This record gives sequence, structure tokens and C-alpha cells, in this order.
Amino acid sequence: MITETQLPSLNALDYLPYLDENGVITEDLQKKIGVYAIFNENKKLKFIGYSRDIYASLKQHLVRQTQQCHWLKVEIITRPSRTILEEIKTNWTEENGDLSIDNQENQNLWTQAIDAKVCMTEEDKETYKNSDELGKIKLLKTVSRRVQADIEETLKQRGNRMKIRFNPKLKEQGLLDLK
Repeated sequence: MITETQLPSLNALDYLPYLDENGVITEDLQKKIGVYAIFNENKKLKFIGYSRDIYASLKQHLVRQTQQCHWLKVEIITRPSRTILEEIKTNWTEENGDLSIDNQENQNLWTQAIDAKVCMTEEDKETYKNSDELGKIKLLKTVSRRVQADIEETLKQRGNRMKIRFNPKLKEQGLLDLK
């Protein structure tokens, strides 16, 4: 078992660009297990997470919080251990000093599907209220596609070159998440 003195320090790790010069997340992180910290363009810590596939998680975060994903720090571990991953995450959070990044509201922004319903216009809300079940589904899909288009445009402006595919079934519920 790793002792606290063996745990990697967040400050000791190098910053890596979230998207490389080719506009993609480095594929070296595919299927890698570890802990990662995400920073905004000013290198202010925004999120700490861990995953069994860091690449897939980073891709989800980029879609959910596009403007916050500019830099990262990563610690890869070779043997999966939830205890070690949790210990590293806790130490990094404490080392950062801002415990608000670990509150449930912030965690949800990074880990839950995007709720497109919050982007409904007053007209959308009125139409939704007066629609039958099929009409509601159609409206939620329309609103979801509108939010998706905004996300895709923001990703394009950020230089993203990765293929992004949203789960079409979730759009019927007004949610966006990668497939």
C-alpha cells in the first residue's frame, strides 16, 4: 500500500495542454488508470477526478465544461486501487486549499449529463407545457440539438479536432452526453 509520503504532489507535476497541437487529447491516456486535475486557461484548478480510462473521462469533461479545460496534470497508476485513487484525489484537493472544487454542485457540472432543458426559452417552455408526450419529446430533442450545436461551435473555436458523438437517446429527455 502507498503511504502518504509516496503520494504524488499536485504541485510537483507538470502542466500538460488539454488539447495538443493537433487539437486532440493525447491518446497516451487511453485506457490508463489514474488521477487528473483540470485547470482553466489561467492555470486555476477547477476539477480533480480519477478514472479507469482517463482519455474517455477527459473527453466527457471537455464537452461538459469546454471553457474550463485548458491544462491538466495527470498521475497514472499501474494497478487499479480505488483507495489509492481516492487518497491522491483527497491530497490534491487539500494541497490546493480550495475545497469548493470537491462540493457536490461543482462535481455535478463535471460528471453529470448536460441538462439542455435549462436553456429552454420562454416560448419553448410554453410549447412544452401545452404539448402532448410526443410533442414534448420533439421539443426536448430540438432544444438538445440547439445546445449541442453551441457546444460543437465552442469546441471548434477551441481548436478541437476530435470526433464528438452525443447519445441520441438522451436527447429525448433533454440531456446531452457522449456516446
